Amino acid sequence: MNKVIITSLVRLLIFLVLSSVLLACKEETSIKKVIRPVITQVVHIQDNWQEESYAGEIKARYNMALGFRISGKITERFVEVGNIVAPGALLARLDTEDSILQFMQAEGALAEAQAQKEKAELDLKRYRKLYKEKMISASEYLQFSNRLDIAKAKVTQAKAHLEVTRNQSDYTHLYADKGGVVTALDMEVGQVVVAGQTVANLALPKEKEVLIAIAENRLNDVRHADDVKLSLWIDPKHFYTGRVREISPSADPITRTYQVRISLIDGDDKVQLGMTTTVFIRHKKQGLVAKLPLTVLFQTDPDTNNKTQTAVWIYSPKTSQVHLQKVTVLEYQYDSLLIQSGLQEGQIVVTAGVHQLHSGQKVRLFNTKNKH
Repeated sequence: MNKVIITSLVRLLIFLVLSSVLLACKEETSIKKVIRPVITQVVHIQDNWQEESYAGEIKARYNMALGFRISGKITERFVEVGNIVAPGALLARLDTEDSILQFMQAEGALAEAQAQKEKAELDLKRYRKLYKEKMISASEYLQFSNRLDIAKAKVTQAKAHLEVTRNQSDYTHLYADKGGVVTALDMEVGQVVVAGQTVANLALPKEKEVLIAIAENRLNDVRHADDVKLSLWIDPKHFYTGRVREISPSADPITRTYQVRISLIDGDDKVQLGMTTTVFIRHKKQGLVAKLPLTVLFQTDPDTNNKTQTAVWIYSPKTSQVHLQKVTVLEYQYDSLLIQSGLQEGQIVVTAGVHQLHSGQKVRLFNTKNKH
């Protein structure tokens, strides 16, 4: 019986010891949970820039609309949309049969004109001798002289016509005047085209620009922009410098927006035609501000007049504690705000978890943006 009692007491003692250990662990865990992790950001006082962003597309400033100089049937096409062509590259060819026949006809006409000229020269030579011997009158001699002049004129005309037909034979080939990228094609083999009809578009990629659409109420902001920056969607952290080159004088009839063309000042090989960009139109205002995310804001408890004040939580690296700092907000933006006063350069503000804090609370940093 004593052994049973002793065994029970030992079990009870072990239970009490284990319970104490578990309770201590829970208390220790609770204490650790009190030290909340927070996300912070370093305050930077900067110039007050008002910024608007727009989506745009990289375009070539100069485009060439190409077409044949004569009518005809397309027999061959040598390029596709997107091809990069060098200056003088052959793009397409027309049926040359009619051009060859016209050229042969012009050659025949020239030969006939030259034969008539030679005959007129012989006639004039013979009748000049007769005129000197006074066997024909002066009017008859002048008649043969005029025939030679007419024959010479016909030779000149035939040579010009032959040169025109030779050019038309060359016009059956469509060449690229300059190097560029084929952006559009409106021709197929077997298609009959007329002279001057646009069959291909060539973009000259040497000078690029960005095309954006602006609402009517933003036109003045664009016209008087102090700074224009843009970045590619594939590399949003790299910025290029732009300059407003042209604003459309009339709105698009469907979207009711105005097209704005922005010259790309310092573009590199990364910038390719058709890429999507973000364009930042900026204006510099008076005063200095701190730009922070909206999540930093904290509203104080109502005072005796039932009014609350805007504040942020400041983190102290020395004590690892936070305290509340009242601030004045200048402007609310899409995903951020501009604080006009109440903060100093280099202070660390809490940007996440602000509603779970109290003054003097000890916290630990989870992540800090813009570290020194």
